[in-house]
Amino acid sequence: MSEIVKVVAIGIVAVIIITIIKQYKPEFAIYVSIVAGIIIFFTVFDKLAGIINIINELSSKANINSEFIKILLKITGIAFLAEFAIQICTDLGESALANKVDLGGKVIIIGLSIPILSSLIETVIQILP
Repeated sequence: MSEIVKVVAIGIVAVIIITIIKQYKPEFAIYVSIVAGIIIFFTVFDKLAGIINIINELSSKANINSEFIKILLKITGIAFLAEFAIQICTDLGESALANKVDLGGKVIIIGLSIPILSSLIETVIQILP
């Protein structure tokens, strides 16, 4: 529970600082937003590492191909990073750029998911007579 309190506190302090900075130096507000995002990421990093370890343990117990788990974790990371970049672009009023980042992230995710999709199709073909 303490992680959420830290995250909320960082977010509220960042918003207050951004509101004050926008009055005097609006171009610096985005830097505060980025730094706050990075601080929040490192605040929850231990929790994220624990989640990844649990996923790896469960997948090994279930005899799931570890390469598929790595791909799924990469896809999740790409989705998080793309969303972070999209939100920053949107905050700066660059919705067109945000849409391009969104499209790029989706294309990369589709590209990474091809081995999983092909394995799934091969399995279905083997099951069908």
